[in-house]
Amino acid sequence: MEIVIIGVIMLFLFNYLGTISFNTFVQDNKTLFAKLKEIDYDFLLTAKYGEKVDFDARYQSRVKSAIIVFLIGILVIITTTGSLNFAIKLVLVFGVTYLVFKNDYTKVKNYYKYNLHDINLKLPYYLKSLEILIQHYTVPVAIVRSLDQSPEMFKAGLRDLIASIDAGDATIEPYMAFARRYPVRDSMRMMRLLYRLGLGSQERKQDQLIVFSRTVSNLQAKSRETKYKERLEKMEKKTMTMLTSTGAGVMVILLLSILQMFTGI
Repeated sequence: MEIVIIGVIMLFLFNYLGTISFNTFVQDNKTLFAKLKEIDYDFLLTAKYGEKVDFDARYQSRVKSAIIVFLIGILVIITTTGSLNFAIKLVLVFGVTYLVFKNDYTKVKNYYKYNLHDINLKLPYYLKSLEILIQHYTVPVAIVRSLDQSPEMFKAGLRDLIASIDAGDATIEPYMAFARRYPVRDSMRMMRLLYRLGLGSQERKQDQLIVFSRTVSNLQAKSRETKYKERLEKMEKKTMTMLTSTGAGVMVILLLSILQMFTGI
């Protein structure tokens, strides 16, 4: 173990002095390591940290951490003895290295999954505020005006939607891109309705707006129902925990009483 500790210290010392540079190694082999990068990693980073996140720096940090863990693992294999053979030890090192490499990706992915639930609850209320703006403005103008007051989680997607519309894209694709970015309940259908509402003439706008309003109201009702259901489940869990704890406490007291009776006899 002393040899391993010394080896680790020397490894970091050489890196600090520049004799061995993990950053340089990762940068020089950037193209090779890029092949291991997950397709949705940049998107997940944006969802969690916003548009200003440095994608390359985050990914290179993952690669560097994995390399360091791998080198330490190899050092442990070389300097220690045990009942496990070399092949099994090597597989364990690769397994730990893989877990370290995937750790940050797993965190941002889990965050996104959790965030989708929040998006599912907040999207109907954003669409309701957008509906009010559409009564006075065209759909593209209403989207622009809704940006500042929209929930933070939607702002990156709205900016991309606005940029595509400003670039002259009059197709449904910018709206569908927003829906794919936030793939929650009825997001595709709502964005299709929004696109059609933007295409309709002034004569048809009121009728289409009524359809849009009814759909948004239904989504809000579902969102409220989900919130109430979650609160009820949370209260039930707390009640069950309290009853279980009380029951367990009573059982322990009864057992202690029985043991005391037999001991007294």
